[in-house]
Amino acid sequence: MDIEVTSVSKKPQRLGDAAAAIYVITQEDIRRSGLNTVPELLRMVPGLDVAQLDSHHWAISSRGQNAVYSAKLLVLIDGRTVYSPVFSGVFWDAQAVPLQDIERIEVIRGPGATIWGANAVNGVINIITKDAKDTLGFAARVTGGTAEAGSVSVRYGGKLSDTLTYRLYVDGVNYPTFAARAKDDASVEARGGGRLDWDASPSRLLKNPLACGRDA
Repeated sequence: MDIEVTSVSKKPQRLGDAAAAIYVITQEDIRRSGLNTVPELLRMVPGLDVAQLDSHHWAISSRGQNAVYSAKLLVLIDGRTVYSPVFSGVFWDAQAVPLQDIERIEVIRGPGATIWGANAVNGVINIITKDAKDTLGFAARVTGGTAEAGSVSVRYGGKLSDTLTYRLYVDGVNYPTFAARAKDDASVEARGGGRLDWDASPSRLLKNPLACGRDA
């Protein structure tokens, strides 16, 4: 109950003080689960409907209103919506956040439109990743099995200055044919992404306000 959450009121607060039905998947939960994708992790959340439709498509929603492109459940990564710009739907196979870079996943089961606006009718999923300064250096992850033929993920984090850090990642996944479907729907996907963080802490502003003004 002492876990810090931010998705309920857009400010840090204890899980026990949050006025919402919220469930948190921590990095320790992710590590111990042995799972390889975010949709699989969301099956751990009570009250969340998660269904796999084929080798790489998922239907995820809350309160029973489930469909392949559910428009009533807001999905965020670090507070930014990941809905398709063309329509209100989430391509879950494209949200390839390396699991080792996720700090926690906050899931609110219930209306959140007052805080988050459109699409937050049945709930909110906020995937919060680690700060770039906490993921410096190289990291690699290789998986294999029967449900997922294989995946490779490589990440590198570095510093551009004392206050500017970044990380970049690329990964590839080989999805075998989904056993529940009669046709061959195997696929191979390659993805990439990154994160850039600038430390604009109050202590730095007080030490050198002119430099910060130039950076801004």
